[in-house]
Amino acid sequence: MNTLTVVDLSGTEHLVPVQPGLSLMEAIRDAGISDLKAACGGFCSCATCHVYVGADHTVPFSVIADDEDELLSESAARRPASRLSCKVKVGPELAGMPITIVPGDT
Repeated sequence: MNTLTVVDLSGTEHLVPVQPGLSLMEAIRDAGISDLKAACGGFCSCATCHVYVGADHTVPFSVIADDEDELLSESAARRPASRLSCKVKVGPELAGMPITIVPGDT
């Protein structure tokens, strides 16, 4: 089981134990962190699950698909580390990277 560090909108860090294979959105929701709206339920149609994965660097573990890129392009808060949490699977590559919920997109 992996443990993620999720930073909510108030800046509070939560240690979240998760099973590999879940999406970040599912892991955050299952941990009871309500700051992540995820209004579409994980269908990549709303961008209300926008997070920063890691610091200000490009996340090396997956390619952003066209639908995710299009939704993120509409966000003024987009950074190189921006991802939609519904599109990122939890795995060992996330160990040690903070997951920060993006204010304004939720």
